[in-house]
Amino acid sequence: MEDTTRQALLAALSWQAAMGADEAILAEPQRRDLPVPEPVQAPTLPRPALALLRPPGGVAAELAAGATTLEALREAMARFEGSPLRETASQLVFADGVPSASVMVIGEAPGADEDRMGRPFVGVSGRLMDRMMATIGLSRESNLYITNILPYRPPGNRTPSDAEVALFMPFLHRHIALARPHLLVLAGGVSAKGLLQTREGITRLRGKWHKFTSSHGEVIPALPTLHPAYLLRNPIAKRDAWRDLLALRRKLNDGGNVTI
Repeated sequence: MEDTTRQALLAALSWQAAMGADEAILAEPQRRDLPVPEPVQAPTLPRPALALLRPPGGVAAELAAGATTLEALREAMARFEGSPLRETASQLVFADGVPSASVMVIGEAPGADEDRMGRPFVGVSGRLMDRMMATIGLSRESNLYITNILPYRPPGNRTPSDAEVALFMPFLHRHIALARPHLLVLAGGVSAKGLLQTREGITRLRGKWHKFTSSHGEVIPALPTLHPAYLLRNPIAKRDAWRDLLALRRKLNDGGNVTI
């Protein structure tokens, strides 16, 4: 009987070796008739305070609402840590020009030159915008105020995402409320679609006056136009931008009275 058992074990071992088994998993035989131990429950961690669960947009709205001056708003935006863009950008780009100006230009986001110098529209496209505005008597030195939807440069100058635009929108609404412009010029599709809350493209929006409604219910006439960077890539579109400038000049001549 022992020889038969031994031969059976050797046959089983030989079969396992043929199947590729080359080591024993456990050093000791295991009892299969013992009860299975109960699984260990992980400790229950305390829930975080509700304040820590606020979405970043809620924090932005609180910081923006607490700013009563433009300088305070700039400081609030610098303290805001809800966007990873601040980690990749060199510095915050707030605004340039005359804060009390009747016309406020709102672009999309800083580029490489703006990121380096800390001012909006100072690169090649910014110089083109300065020349264009000068043809209708506007300049950042005397009667023009300029900012962007985003205060930080997106990596690689990519187009801002909808989520990034929405995240900084409370700051922009507060910026407009504190600057109190009579007219808005929305340079580029990102700016126009973000502030007018529409999905229409800039070629459909441009050249016509629209209503921008602030978070406080104030309505300001807004004129979407082509971004200067687009004009550099598509010079033939400058004639459309020129028509937009003439429309802006007419409204300024009328004292900013715009029928929408």
